[in-house]
Amino acid sequence: MDNLKEINCKEIFKKAYENRYTWKNDFHGYQGKCIFLTNNIIHKGDFVLGKDFKPNIQQIEDEKVVKSIASQLFEVCIHRVKREFESVHSENNFNLLKNSESGIEMIVSGKNQGDKYRVKNECINMVRRKIHGTIIEIFVAEFINTGMGSLSKKYSSQSIDPDTLKAKSQKLEYEDEFINIGQEDYWILKSRIIKYLNQNNEEETQKFIFEDLSLLK
Repeated sequence: MDNLKEINCKEIFKKAYENRYTWKNDFHGYQGKCIFLTNNIIHKGDFVLGKDFKPNIQQIEDEKVVKSIASQLFEVCIHRVKREFESVHSENNFNLLKNSESGIEMIVSGKNQGDKYRVKNECINMVRRKIHGTIIEIFVAEFINTGMGSLSKKYSSQSIDPDTLKAKSQKLEYEDEFINIGQEDYWILKSRIIKYLNQNNEEETQKFIFEDLSLLK
């Protein structure tokens, strides 16, 4: 596109927003086994995730591990909720920042002033949002096309101080695997690997595995 003024950012973002894979509204939850691996230590348990998206982890004693598994399940599920574009973004305008090989980058004015997004091939591959006083920056390197919308598979996430614009947390590198279960085409998280550098600048890995998955009736 030679004429950047012809780029309708709101329309482009809306298409990408509506192209995200979401679950049907009649989702009742699901259950299965959960495994957590880090530093050659393995924790195994069971979990139930209700339709309220509150994970219940059983047979694991370590509270930190329970919390970690629960937060992964919750975080993945909350992104599967279908919310209409207008109900979320009606008070936002999307303004072009730049158009490059990486995609069309835009900044929001209005209700969520200052948030930034980047869109390529009808997928949102960069998000920079202020949440609870912290900037969260996410870059997506790879997507899965489910046939009913895109799911991010490989991405990084980092917290940034809004005043200094310096990193507040280490960068987390994610790699997700999904499995399609049930007759209703529910794509569920099968495994998640998170890599990051610890305080000694050594790479650490956490792996979450979810098995024997079945939908709740």
